[in-house]
Amino acid sequence: MASIKLVSFEEELKKNPELKESDIQILREWCKKQTHLPKMSDSELTLFLHSNYYQLEPTKITIDTFFTVRTHVPEFFCNRDLINDKEVKKATKTVTNDFIIDRTTQILEGTTREGHTIIYGRLIDSEPSYFVHSDVVKLLFMTIDLWLYTEGTCNGHILIVDMKNVSLGHVARLSPVTLKKFFYYLQEGLPVRLKGFHLTNVSPVVDIIFNMIKPFMKKQLLDMFHMHSTNDTLENFVPLEVLPNEVGGQAGPMQELHDKQMKKLADHVAWFKEDEANHRINESLRPDKTKIATDLFGVEGSFKKLEID
Repeated sequence: MASIKLVSFEEELKKNPELKESDIQILREWCKKQTHLPKMSDSELTLFLHSNYYQLEPTKITIDTFFTVRTHVPEFFCNRDLINDKEVKKATKTVTNDFIIDRTTQILEGTTREGHTIIYGRLIDSEPSYFVHSDVVKLLFMTIDLWLYTEGTCNGHILIVDMKNVSLGHVARLSPVTLKKFFYYLQEGLPVRLKGFHLTNVSPVVDIIFNMIKPFMKKQLLDMFHMHSTNDTLENFVPLEVLPNEVGGQAGPMQELHDKQMKKLADHVAWFKEDEANHRINESLRPDKTKIATDLFGVEGSFKKLEID
């Protein structure tokens, strides 16, 4: 990959006593037979194996799902260029060469008491017309991708979505199809051990959103899903000091944290381009039946249009 220092397999072996080179070898041999898959490093294979608690068969399914979704959902995984791409720029406003996106998504430096890494997202601009649902998801997965490939495995991740600036206008711009694709990838393809999913600063409008997303959430995710109207209940799961200053934490000003994350993404444009060019499925080489998007998500027309009174 271009201009990026990837975590090494040797580092992963030191971090993870359960990691066995023999398991990686088994996966390597399996990958050779899956001619539609791109080439993967041992470190990449470790991500998938670790996220499945070192179970080989589930790991194989996750690998195939990971690359299949990334190939067939271009709105999340194509044109991930924070500098030059027009579609990404639709969700941005440029001020004195700093990127200000209508939503901030970052991996916080602090962790939970259990050592879980925290992914934090929040709308910066409350104007609904700036909100593009698929671009928000694209930014989230860009942030997670870069973290995974540079930091490698960790004990677990929790996702915190701050709902402070969310209104009915934003709900009207949510797409059930995009939600279905997001939750499918989150639960079936993303190589992380998800330990918690939290919505904070919830208001009555969040009930509408929850009713939209619930059908796409498996029991395991629902069991780790929590909504918080204040920090009092959130503090049971997350030490508040690791959060941005504006939400009661001590991690630093939100804009400063956001600018740092956006610069990191912009600095790795070449890596994202190489990922898109070389890390996708070649369906013509798939040993079994070729897959298309409708095989994964059904027909988009089957969703009723969301109407907000």
